[in-house]
Amino acid sequence: MSDRIENLYAAIAARPADGLVGWRAGEGVCNEVFLARVQAWHALLRGLAGRDFALYLDDSIEFGAALLGAWHAGKTIWLSADTLEATCASLRTSVDGFLGQFPAAQQPLSPDAAPAASPFADAAAFTLSLGDASVAAIASGIAVLASAARSAMVGFGGALSGDMPALVVFTSGSTGAAQAIPKKLSQLASEVETLDVLFGRAAGDAAVLATVSHQHIYGLLFKVLWPLSTARPIHALSITYPEELAPAMAAGPCVLIASPAHLKRLPDHLDWTAAARMLRSVFSSGGPLAPETATSVGGMLGEVPIEVYGSSETGGVAWRQRSRCGDDSWLPFPTVDWRLGEDDDTLEVRSPHLEDDNWLALADRAARSGEKRFLLLGRSDRIVKIEEKRISLSAMEAALLATGLAAEARVILCEPAAGERQRLAAFIVPTPQGRTLLDLDGKQALNAKLRTALATTVEAVALPRRWRYLDQMPVNAQGKTTLAALLALLDSEEGAPTHRPRFPQLRVMEREPQRVLLEVSAPANLLYFDGHFDVAPILPGVVQVEWAIHYGRQYFSLPPQFKGINALKFQQVIQPDMPVQLELLHDTSKGSLNFRYVSEAGQHASGRIMLGAADV
Repeated sequence: MSDRIENLYAAIAARPADGLVGWRAGEGVCNEVFLARVQAWHALLRGLAGRDFALYLDDSIEFGAALLGAWHAGKTIWLSADTLEATCASLRTSVDGFLGQFPAAQQPLSPDAAPAASPFADAAAFTLSLGDASVAAIASGIAVLASAARSAMVGFGGALSGDMPALVVFTSGSTGAAQAIPKKLSQLASEVETLDVLFGRAAGDAAVLATVSHQHIYGLLFKVLWPLSTARPIHALSITYPEELAPAMAAGPCVLIASPAHLKRLPDHLDWTAAARMLRSVFSSGGPLAPETATSVGGMLGEVPIEVYGSSETGGVAWRQRSRCGDDSWLPFPTVDWRLGEDDDTLEVRSPHLEDDNWLALADRAARSGEKRFLLLGRSDRIVKIEEKRISLSAMEAALLATGLAAEARVILCEPAAGERQRLAAFIVPTPQGRTLLDLDGKQALNAKLRTALATTVEAVALPRRWRYLDQMPVNAQGKTTLAALLALLDSEEGAPTHRPRFPQLRVMEREPQRVLLEVSAPANLLYFDGHFDVAPILPGVVQVEWAIHYGRQYFSLPPQFKGINALKFQQVIQPDMPVQLELLHDTSKGSLNFRYVSEAGQHASGRIMLGAADV
């Protein structure tokens, strides 16, 4: 059974000092070291004015220590999804300071990396200073100082109030601007207890690995608070690439915390046999998981994903595992009451995960499925008006998927220019059939097919006026496709140059203070394809290095002088219009920029660019 979050510090302190909290860079982190970091964060924050602080850290173990230290210092943590300038600008109006890995412009605070001193350190020093004093005097001195140290820690290590304003999380921004949601400590405690009641037996003492970030409520609960409260070891860093995930899972019994976006991209050409032997459970949340993906993952990993339905506002609401229920219905959490709205089919819930005991109407429509379960029918808040006509964006997306030409579809409302009416934009990931039509007959032909299919669902005035065909939807670190990311694709399309391009089509997939993950696609008319080679163009290696440096300078504050390049490897060619992920890692201690290009075909290139101060 999990320890209550209100008493988590005391619970960890009662565990063996050498007990394992988790792993960081292959090295174990014990309870004693973890508690020292909690004390260090507490010491930093207890003397600061203000209550509200934004926290961003890549490392889940250090994040957990910072969170506990802040709570015991009486602080409320604002959970930032990223450190982009727009995010920081929004936070500045609400918080009293920034903690962790925010850009230097925010003046982020963090304690010294050295472990905090033992509360008995002063007692040891006192003993050494007594020289030949009597043993009784030494013992008396130690006892006095130890008692004082324990008294000083009573308020720190004692139980926290369940009513304390512990956290502010943000909605994902998938349907509009992100909204701040406050959370009391008791809400988080209730969530963690429910998770262990439902899934604790299957998880056992397995370690927790994740492809998602703890900077969102799903990752926070499943990757940090649940394992800390149950003494399950945590892997400190999220795992991005399947090539790294498979051996990490194979290393020992594990639980995988993932999102639909990550699970649907698990390659079946990797050998998952050893990983499947060690996997106890795999969880998915953040959006609907396609039935075929659930089946595929079950075949590869030996465990069909447990899907969790909820939101930043509601917390966990229900779960399902298709291999068990045999359909698409959801089983509510045991602490959650639910009903359908009196005048429509809107889902309403009531639970201790919410701020109060009132019923909360959600933006999802539902229908009963048997006595206890329900089916989700789509979102009710995705109704827009075009020329005074009510249009369901969800219905349009369903119609596009039904054509067999779209594997994924998103329809959004664009902000109109001055004097223009509102219009819709459609983003499509084509099926193989749709891709063939696009390649052979062009964009207009595929547009016409999809518009014809939509004509039976909406009137002509509401048909999308803008179409974008993608290899995959843009997702953030939580596996979410945000409205802002889709609008950015439209903005980049409008600003496309008419001369021969020298840079790729680009979108940001993930961004952290010292790491960025980009998707790049070299257009067929790229200048650098000329003469390299005429029959089968490939992207020159020197251009790949140049792009790494260019985007490294765009996203990081790099030293000005190029000093050389180490470990340069080119494994596979990059062809026109091939989507490739470019990962950039800035190692400030070594003054280097590490890069690698990867795709579903594997790794294409990698290297370490050495940089330094300008020569005098």
